[in-house]
Amino acid sequence: MGIAEIAIEAAGWMAMVLILSAYILVSTNRLSGQTRLFQWLNVVGSAGFVVNTALHGAMPSMALNVVWCAVGLFTLWRLRKVHPA
Repeated sequence: MGIAEIAIEAAGWMAMVLILSAYILVSTNRLSGQTRLFQWLNVVGSAGFVVNTALHGAMPSMALNVVWCAVGLFTLWRLRKVHPA
């Protein structure tokens, strides 16, 4: 396995950790879905899944994660307008 394949697998595993962490934190009421942290966990996680799934040829999963990432970015943009940092 070359360095590129290792990086692709690492992106997938990191994506899983980020998205699962976001889900657990929201599900246990430790984090709100309307926070920047929650949205960034999902944006970075879904971007990692886009890379991983695209290079593995899993196009439906890649498409889902492109949309997931876009929703997170849109929400971050909306939160910035509502609650400027």
